[in-house]
Amino acid sequence: MDFLKQIFTWWHKQTVGTFIYTLFVGKFVGEDDFGNKYYSNKKGKRWVIYKKNIESSKIPPLWHSWIHNLTRSVPSDNIKKYSWQKDHQENLTGTKNAHKPEGSLSANVKKDMKKYESWKA
Repeated sequence: MDFLKQIFTWWHKQTVGTFIYTLFVGKFVGEDDFGNKYYSNKKGKRWVIYKKNIESSKIPPLWHSWIHNLTRSVPSDNIKKYSWQKDHQENLTGTKNAHKPEGSLSANVKKDMKKYESWKA
């Protein structure tokens, strides 16, 4: 089934053309925490093959800077993280885990909206 999805859809992992190009020209560079695999060629072109559905927000910040040629070095796994840093998440808009601030129409908790008082002269 995955093979047929790969042939007939572009939004599932990679196309047949990308598969063939990666097979002949691509050099495996690394893999991130989500399972996305990163490749490059001799001319400096860089690309990613996503583990499941293609969603560009699944690329962590360090790999994002590498794939856009902002850094030359490949991100390593042993980078020091501070206590205030959170793990990268993909864009959750449209899912049940989306951010719904207090007072928004889709939030479960309604904010107590007080009427304003006009200035008294």
